[in-house]
Amino acid sequence: MSRLRSVTKAAAALDRRTLLAATGAATLTAGLGYALAPGGPAAAAGPAPARTLSSRRAPAAPLLPYTRGTTLASVATGAAGSGYRRLGDGPAWQRVVRSELTPARSGREARRTALAAFVQFTDLHLVDVQHPLRYEYLRAQTASAWRPQEALSVAGAVSLVERVNALRGAPVTASPLHFVMTTGDNTDNNSRTELDWFLKTMSGGRITPNSGDPRHYEGVQNSGVPLYWQPDAAQRDSDKQRHGFPRIPGFLAAAIAELRSPGLNLPWYSTVGNHDALPGGCYAPGDSFFAEFAVGGRKLMELPGSASKAIWDNVKHGGDPKGAAFRDLLRSSTRAMRRVTPDEARAPFTPAEYLAAHLDPAHTGPGPVGHGYTQDNLAAVTQYYTFRVSDDVLGISLDTTDPGGHYEGSLGTSQLRWLVARLTAAEKNGDHVVVFSHHTSRSMRNLREDPRHPGERRHGGKELAAVLGRHRPVLAWVNGHSHKNAITPHPGDDGTGGYWEVSTASHVDFPQLARVIEIADNHDGTLSLFTTCVESAAPHRTDFTDLGQTGLAALYRELSFNAPGSRATLSGTPGDRNTELVLKKG
Repeated sequence: MSRLRSVTKAAAALDRRTLLAATGAATLTAGLGYALAPGGPAAAAGPAPARTLSSRRAPAAPLLPYTRGTTLASVATGAAGSGYRRLGDGPAWQRVVRSELTPARSGREARRTALAAFVQFTDLHLVDVQHPLRYEYLRAQTASAWRPQEALSVAGAVSLVERVNALRGAPVTASPLHFVMTTGDNTDNNSRTELDWFLKTMSGGRITPNSGDPRHYEGVQNSGVPLYWQPDAAQRDSDKQRHGFPRIPGFLAAAIAELRSPGLNLPWYSTVGNHDALPGGCYAPGDSFFAEFAVGGRKLMELPGSASKAIWDNVKHGGDPKGAAFRDLLRSSTRAMRRVTPDEARAPFTPAEYLAAHLDPAHTGPGPVGHGYTQDNLAAVTQYYTFRVSDDVLGISLDTTDPGGHYEGSLGTSQLRWLVARLTAAEKNGDHVVVFSHHTSRSMRNLREDPRHPGERRHGGKELAAVLGRHRPVLAWVNGHSHKNAITPHPGDDGTGGYWEVSTASHVDFPQLARVIEIADNHDGTLSLFTTCVESAAPHRTDFTDLGQTGLAALYRELSFNAPGSRATLSGTPGDRNTELVLKKG
């Protein structure tokens, strides 16, 4: 059985590591001049209020490794056959030991002590499905433009929160879970409605996932347009005809009905993604036309195939970062639009508003205040920070979105310099480091200039990966964006050391996963990172007559499994799912 430094004293008192994670101590820094050392500006901010303490208690004694509630026990699996396939309990995913960076030494299980454990959420994509700026009519070009399950995104996210709240601790080391980190695309269309739903999902509250008319759904799924699944109607739309999608009377009324999130019982932190920062996840923000259209009373639901292909090809290749072609399309398509109820709550939010919403006491939940962001971030309008994970581990959250437009990312020079300073300080302090971002190393190829910082150079994924590789404290780079599980080893510059890049699948596309990540010292010159995938708490089997909160969450998963155009490879290979990742201790 593993020896656990973080739980052995739990019967007597809450250990310092858990306290630090729960309170957000050693608070976050927002600029180049901020130091990590005790007594620096971060420390001067003072301790967080008592309400930020986690409601989760460490177990009185170390737990044996467990599988319940994880994909080590069972995974949602489709029934055999073609057409619309129902989900059920499927075989578990076994743990794979990966030793590309250094050999795994025998006997480490008996020597091991836990350093930290946390949960990663990514790409929740809480969707205001009735938003006028959504481009569902591009569905024929890309499956990400519209998904049959999207109206249930809030129910699915709440169920994921319920799953994490029910976990007994870290599955391998039995360490208490210290926090949850969301690695971006928390919202889908940079909309205030979606931001409010996200914050209430994470910290707790009542959510009505509806906008526009408070009494009725007004969107593509009751439009009669055969391109989209019409769940309430007898109409033989394309999803019913070609893919066997069911008719579910009452689906849309249930989808916009009030839900209640218990909120996480752990502290949680937030990282920004391109869908949080950019309208549509790809257009440079600030255009008054888009802001006015978002809150207005017209919505485009159909577009000829040739026009939709031209628009998507432009977006895919980054040819319209400011949305000029998209704006022209909307202006020329007024007669084809349908009337919907205007709603000021659909307005886009700015980076400053995103920060202020996180800092709002109404959304503190179990804390920390700001969920990583501080008043220093708000003053400088920066969305990157550091936080203390445990005595031994420092977390660094980056902002890899590019305000110049396009869905791929990069870093500005000022943020890169800030990062290097933080990594250098961590090396001197003897800290291990986990870096969080939205984009992966392979999706940081967009080097457009940030309009807010003219003349500042942008830096891509290869350069960032090399910077992390030059700093021995870095253990892992944890990210999302690709909607696919992938774990990549990055050897150190000198052929020794190195770190692991852990990319996790989204919660909007099947298999809708989150990850538990554990860090353990093997006391043999190596460390192990354990990754364990978890699904939401909703049952694998669905009931089309159960339109309550749990039933909708189960449908969310099953609809995503059957979504036309969805990729069957998003779960990754066995080595990208439940793993032990071995690396040298720096």
